[in-house]
Amino acid sequence: MNTKKKSLLLGDYTHPKFHPLQGVDAQISHILNDVMSVQCSENKNMLLAENIKHFDLCICYIDLWDEKISRQQAAGLLSYVSQGGGLLVLHNGISIGNRRHEMAQLLGGRFIGHPAIQPLSFRVSEGQHAITGGIESFELDEEPFQFQFDPFTEKAVLLEYKQGDEWHPAAWKHNYGLGRVAYLMPGHHEPSFLHPQVRKLILQAAKYAAHLPV
Repeated sequence: MNTKKKSLLLGDYTHPKFHPLQGVDAQISHILNDVMSVQCSENKNMLLAENIKHFDLCICYIDLWDEKISRQQAAGLLSYVSQGGGLLVLHNGISIGNRRHEMAQLLGGRFIGHPAIQPLSFRVSEGQHAITGGIESFELDEEPFQFQFDPFTEKAVLLEYKQGDEWHPAAWKHNYGLGRVAYLMPGHHEPSFLHPQVRKLILQAAKYAAHLPV
């Protein structure tokens, strides 16, 4: 019997505004190949309760800047995570929370802007966590996303990036009901997913969110 975990990767193939799923889908599938299968889709109705319940992990790479998911889709994702499902949000996937307050709370924060893509230094934040185990400081050309945190969510910042003389949050995790949510900022385009430290972060965050041993 096949006991391999199943994940759903949501993104945009047809009309992405900035971040196409093409190429990224293959990288994520390769990163997770040993621990779970990856079904890729741009159909947001996969978030409906009757569809998402078949997966152990939802990976969000949606480019949702000018529209919002429906109330039914939002309810499906909220129910899924609160009942024990895993949610891994990568880079632009945080846009799912920009036009729905309940989604921003689920994610633990919302995107508020970013300067141009540039070389950034990343470091693991203080404290130990399975997601950042063995992760070394690294350099990467990335969009320095800026966030407004939800004050009602108890989150742990896992990774920081340096811009100028200041360090800013680049990854975090928290619980939502019985489920687990993790956000990773790196992921602007396919080259970001080729960096060995980013690949390790994605693998360990996916395993954590899906309640697998890390």
